[in-house]
Amino acid sequence: MKVSVIIPSLNPDEKLICVVDSLREAGFDDIILVNDGSDENHREPFEHASAYPECTILTHEVNKGKGRGLKTAFEYCIKNRPDIDGVVTVDGDNQHKAADILKCCEKMAECKDKVVLGVRNFSGKDVPFKSRFGNNMTSFVFKFACGLNISDTQTGLRAIPRQYLELFDKVKGERFEYETNMLLEFKQSHIDFVEVPIETVYIEENASTHFNPIKDSLKIYGVIFKFLFSSIASSVIDLAMFALISALMFGKLDGSIRIFTATLGARIISSLFNYTFNRKAVFNSKSGVKSSIVRYYILCACQLCVSYGLVYLVTSVLSLGQVLTVVAKAIIDTILFVISFQIQRRWVFKHN
Repeated sequence: MKVSVIIPSLNPDEKLICVVDSLREAGFDDIILVNDGSDENHREPFEHASAYPECTILTHEVNKGKGRGLKTAFEYCIKNRPDIDGVVTVDGDNQHKAADILKCCEKMAECKDKVVLGVRNFSGKDVPFKSRFGNNMTSFVFKFACGLNISDTQTGLRAIPRQYLELFDKVKGERFEYETNMLLEFKQSHIDFVEVPIETVYIEENASTHFNPIKDSLKIYGVIFKFLFSSIASSVIDLAMFALISALMFGKLDGSIRIFTATLGARIISSLFNYTFNRKAVFNSKSGVKSSIVRYYILCACQLCVSYGLVYLVTSVLSLGQVLTVVAKAIIDTILFVISFQIQRRWVFKHN
């Protein structure tokens, strides 16, 4: 199997040479290093590697970020490596061992249509808190918000079949967030992946990592935030439309009919906004409008009935007053909000 190794690096030290040497010893004969704008004091490792016939050096004159470094290498491979079976991306800080890199490549040869992720075990006592917290948090949100069960969302060791290089070259992101966007693209483009356990290595408490567990996870949390915004905005629209329609119908219809008309009209308008926003902005659904809108209103009807039934049951059994009834409804609707998110992701706006 012909595989190009891609190593983006900024201001490396001698550990980059250790990575290159171990790869050469393992039999890799096409190693592409991307110098992402390193300063003069850190160019020696690239100069050292350039003496090896197995190594190709690509250079950014200024720092452009790890995402751009990976895409620069992808573009180079597309143009200059037409006969490779794929690439494997590796970090230059010696945290990925040659044996594990080789294991991921062998798995890619076995599963030719799947991206291979080299995943670490984060349960060990030697794992820095920053890495354990960041990975556990993003892994949970990946599973909840995106339906992707990835145990190591921060891994830089990824074996990628050649047919996906052009697609990943177009994925948004120039810096660390690009690797997160690559994982999200699995869902959008129906790309299968497989995980391969690798050795967990942390050097100097992982001080060289640029991962920010809050900042770099906002891309994923954005899905939930947009869903929350959609729900709040829909409620505001519903209330505003109810007030407007009720005012327009005042004196023209009896009280109960006016309230029913205003409630129905407001709910139709707010639900259309909610459906359109969720379909396009939250779930980026490519399913047909006719099928998804039918599923959406089936869910709305069921959610309305369940909310009413549970509130009525709780207030009746516990004999709650007005204030506690509102509290109970808030708790019930919050639980239904979480359930509704999952149903909309998995059924209403499912990817065909």
